[in-house]
Amino acid sequence: MPETERPLRADARRNRARIMASARELFALRGREAQMEEIAAHCGLGIGTLYRHFPSKQALFTAMVRERYEGMADLARAAERIEDPGEAFETALRSYLEAADGDASFQLALMGAGDIEWEGLERQKAEFGEIVTRIIERAVAAGALRADFGYADFPLLTRGVMATMYFRPVGGSDWRRHLELALDGVRGEAGRRPAG
Repeated sequence: MPETERPLRADARRNRARIMASARELFALRGREAQMEEIAAHCGLGIGTLYRHFPSKQALFTAMVRERYEGMADLARAAERIEDPGEAFETALRSYLEAADGDASFQLALMGAGDIEWEGLERQKAEFGEIVTRIIERAVAAGALRADFGYADFPLLTRGVMATMYFRPVGGSDWRRHLELALDGVRGEAGRRPAG
């Protein structure tokens, strides 16, 4: 049974949490160039301990993205409870991006730049996708989103905004501004807001 499926002892759980926290910090600083040896040194553990938890950088990356996706489904469920369909969609989208802000491993994975084993994430992706699909369908039916908007468009929006988030273009570009411009392009007639 893989270690990720076995209950871990308290010290092993602490070590795993330290590894993942250090990896997040180093991925945020160095992107996919961060190396396993650096991660081990950064969290103050031996390389053997790191490899017992994560046999490869790909396994570590996958575990980090899996953990983030589990939280994303919770955010989507909370957004789905919002009565206004347009607000529910925008909350789901904004919450998703805010959760990814500062998590370079997640940003890289979603932009297709990370070395990740998506096969280990089917359940998390499917659960998130089902909830967001319902949110989108309700917003389209209410006229809050353009009629041709579907779930396949959700990653297009998020990847574009995450590129601004990750690469931080010169001139102080803010991903929130990018998001507002993108939302203006996908809102339906009922969701349009006055300029300014």
